[in-house]
Amino acid sequence: MTAARYDLPDVDAFTRPYWQAAAEGRLLLRRCAACGRAHHYPREFCPHCWSEDVTWESASGRATLYTWSVVHRNDLPPFGDRVPYVAAVVDLAEGPRMMTRIVDVPEADLRIGMELDVRFREEGDVTVPVFGPRSHG
Repeated sequence: MTAARYDLPDVDAFTRPYWQAAAEGRLLLRRCAACGRAHHYPREFCPHCWSEDVTWESASGRATLYTWSVVHRNDLPPFGDRVPYVAAVVDLAEGPRMMTRIVDVPEADLRIGMELDVRFREEGDVTVPVFGPRSHG
C-alpha cells in the first residue's frame, strides 16, 4: 500500500488548466470581468464581488516576499525528507497573495519585500510554482 501524499494537489476538471500551464512553465491567475480584480487560488467565482464572470490569464511571474517561515520539522510524509524548507506568502505583481515555497535563497538573505520570480518544480505527477530570487537582466 502506498502512503498518502499530502504534498500533491487534487487536479480536477476546473483546476486542470492551471496545472497544465504550470507544467508548461506558466503561472495562471483568475481575473473577474465584473470588478477587474485578479485572484489566486483558482475559484469558479470572484472572491471580491462574487461574480461568476471570471477567466484564466497568464501572470507575469513576478512577486515580492510578504512573509515566510523556515520549517525545520514536519511529520507528514514526504515533508520530513525536505526539511528545512521555506514556506512563504508572496504578493504577486498582479495583486493577489499566494502561498508557496521559496527556493535558492539562503535563510539569512530572506527579506520582506525582496523581489522574486516564479520557478517550477516537478513534484510527483504535477509541476508546482515556487519562487526564487529575481533574475535581473
